[in-house]
Amino acid sequence: MILIISFWLTLLPYLAAAQPAAPSPVTVASNDICRIYGSVYLERDPRYKNTAAYTVYLGDEEAFASMVVYRESNKLFADGTAIWHITNKKAFADHVLYVTDNRNFADFTVHFTNVRSYAACRP
Repeated sequence: MILIISFWLTLLPYLAAAQPAAPSPVTVASNDICRIYGSVYLERDPRYKNTAAYTVYLGDEEAFASMVVYRESNKLFADGTAIWHITNKKAFADHVLYVTDNRNFADFTVHFTNVRSYAACRP
């Protein structure tokens, strides 16, 4: 019996030091551009670039666009992927995007369409 107790006492410091590992932090995909819909404010002032979630380039060609966006005039109907209501007030926006003139600095490219059914996201 004394042998078991002495064995247990010698192992006690090692057992106390061996704590379970901390769970690894969960990483969320930050480039999920397909979740951008609703009211969107397009920031053009470079001083406020850091307040924007993404940097976008507004392209003229649909073929090279990562997202084809339909501009909805009513905020309530902007409820699907790539359907945006462009707002003039940053406080009322669900998403703030910085617009750049250089395609190389952009996270993704946006092309606006006039047909709602053409709105699509191509990540």
